[in-house]
Amino acid sequence: MSSIVVRGLDESVKQQLAAQAKEHGRSMEAEVRDILTRAARRPHIGLALMHAAQEAGGIEVLPLPGRTDVARAVDFG
Repeated sequence: MSSIVVRGLDESVKQQLAAQAKEHGRSMEAEVRDILTRAARRPHIGLALMHAAQEAGGIEVLPLPGRTDVARAVDFG
């Protein structure tokens, strides 16, 4: 199993995670593991909607237009 370290976490977020963990009766590490696992397994909403429409017979193939615009820097001046 892998490990990660999260630096620079706001203290209020840490306190919220600790409260959530206590509410769920588990360690903060177990709480964060559950949150990350559920987030990583959540389907991409755009793809989920496209697949649902395809299954319902609404669309066969959804054309995705190519990008023709060029990235440019923002000028705040």
